[in-house]
Amino acid sequence: MQHPSLQLSIGDQHLLLQLARSSVQAVCMGQDPPPLPTDAPAHLHTGAAAFVTLYREGQLRGCIGTFDNSTPLLNNIVNMAEAAALRDPRFPPVSAEELPHISLAISVLTPPIPIDDIEKIIVGTHGIVISQGHRRGVLLAKVAVEQRWDRDTFLEQTCRKAGLLPQAWHRFGYDPTLSIAVFQELSFAEET
Repeated sequence: MQHPSLQLSIGDQHLLLQLARSSVQAVCMGQDPPPLPTDAPAHLHTGAAAFVTLYREGQLRGCIGTFDNSTPLLNNIVNMAEAAALRDPRFPPVSAEELPHISLAISVLTPPIPIDDIEKIIVGTHGIVISQGHRRGVLLAKVAVEQRWDRDTFLEQTCRKAGLLPQAWHRFGYDPTLSIAVFQELSFAEET
């Protein structure tokens, strides 16, 4: 059965994309984020985890997300859009001059489920969370597809994102401090 957070109509997706776009535009121009739409369907006011990804002419320009599924989806979209535009540590903040060149995508996530076997990871279906101590790396399923990674490369890149050695995942099952979880996502983007 599909998780409720992955059941969004095309209208819901357009509404969330518009909200993310207006949030990015506002914060990049030094304004407050827009108010939440009062006429949004009730299910968009329920908790769901989400990532917002920004691209500039097809290249990654920022991506921030949360696994907090207690905050309403609409709020998470506004917060993650603002964070992707201004606070991704890999990039300088998006400038107002860049806005015409920025496109965005949203991924709504299921809660992560710990796994006990690497073989349970299905590239193209699952995103990965690798944790060890205070380090955590997350990569969306769509990243592995876009990059044409196999499972081993996907695991290596997620370890890198966590600040671990790329081969750290080889200790999975032997090192009790290393955990791996998978999640699913519904990803949708502005038409370019």
